Amino acid sequence: MSPPAQPSAGSRQIAKLALPALVVLAAEPLYVLVDTAVVGHLGPVPLAAVAVGGTVMSVAVWFGTLMAYGTTGRAARRFGAGDRPAAVAEGVQASWLALGLGLALCLLGVALAGPVAHALAGNPATADAAAGWLRIAVLGVPGLMLAAAGNGWMRGVQDTRRPLAIVLGANVLSAGLCPLLVYPFGWGLTGSAVANVTAQSIGGALFLLSLVRETRRLRPVPAVIVRQVVLGRDLLIRGAAFQACFLSATAVASRFGVAAVGAHQIALQLWFFAALVLDAVAIAAQSLVGAALGAGDADQARDVARRVTLAGAVAAVAFAALAAAGAPVVPGWFSDDPAVLDQAAVVWPWFVVLLPFAGVVYALDGVLIGAGDVAYLRVTTILAALFGFLPMIWLAYALDLGLGGVWAGLALFTLVRLVATVSRWRSPRWLVVGATR
Repeated sequence: MSPPAQPSAGSRQIAKLALPALVVLAAEPLYVLVDTAVVGHLGPVPLAAVAVGGTVMSVAVWFGTLMAYGTTGRAARRFGAGDRPAAVAEGVQASWLALGLGLALCLLGVALAGPVAHALAGNPATADAAAGWLRIAVLGVPGLMLAAAGNGWMRGVQDTRRPLAIVLGANVLSAGLCPLLVYPFGWGLTGSAVANVTAQSIGGALFLLSLVRETRRLRPVPAVIVRQVVLGRDLLIRGAAFQACFLSATAVASRFGVAAVGAHQIALQLWFFAALVLDAVAIAAQSLVGAALGAGDADQARDVARRVTLAGAVAAVAFAALAAAGAPVVPGWFSDDPAVLDQAAVVWPWFVVLLPFAGVVYALDGVLIGAGDVAYLRVTTILAALFGFLPMIWLAYALDLGLGGVWAGLALFTLVRLVATVSRWRSPRWLVVGATR
């Protein structure tokens, strides 16, 4: 029996999936921005400590993102082929994988917080503060990973409303808790870390409860979990390339002083915020492209790709215009230290100019992930890291080019990926139909 026809994925359907996903994507980085603003007013050393600790935690966040993206693509193809129970079953096995990986990362984080913080930080005071923050913050990683798996299978079956309610509720609670614990309770950085753990743990528990309500077939199937690991290896390797770049960038920025790494933290968290907001259309692309190819409709998949690329470009230009207009005031929301603000002024032009190009890249990343063409993304991301980002930022360190040199590396990384994804989009090689790839 042929799979049921999928509804036409026009602009309205893309918006229906993208707008709830936008709120979900924005919730976590928005909480991080609130956290950065709260901690920033404790002084430059606590701000630098959160920069270092937050960069290490971003490793777990990226693992979660990869978990969500891989699960979305697999679930969407099965959903498009008319088999919703099989799509949900992908979520069950992904959740077991998420729990195991989350616990492993948590244990590693507790054990290695001190050495990692001292390796990344530019001075002992920052390293000690970052290590203390990390030892608490990593306790939320299992919940973070469970939430990522839950987001993945729900997006695959084109359900973006439940993730909206869960993620928004958990992060709003934690955003209100953060300033309360940091200031009135007097916990300082510890309060920031506890609020972080609270949001991630509540979110993970609620996604797990939703899965239990969806299906009673919760037994782990090792063969399926292993297959998911094998199928996700390209996304993991690609994610590792991202992490090598951002960890190196923070390490180099730290060598330019406390003010430099504080400014880098502000700009980088705003960049992550913009990236995840712009990824809303990419998530719609993952779901709709996967479903279209699962149903055997290559023309619809191609039409979705065209529409989301245009939407990503327009959204990124709008975001860049807002960032440019906010240049005189936005950095002051996060720090009142003059040296940090001076360094932020160095980074800001790079941040604004890169956004429109990044919008196209993020949209096409979503198209190719939804199509299961992640091997191509793996190769091009590694090449962009090895021959763009990493050489430039270490050259910036060797020649003392400051934060401008670090962000020139980010520019090269983005532009290499732009050329690669546009070239792939224009070819037919990613249009492989069927319930599995």
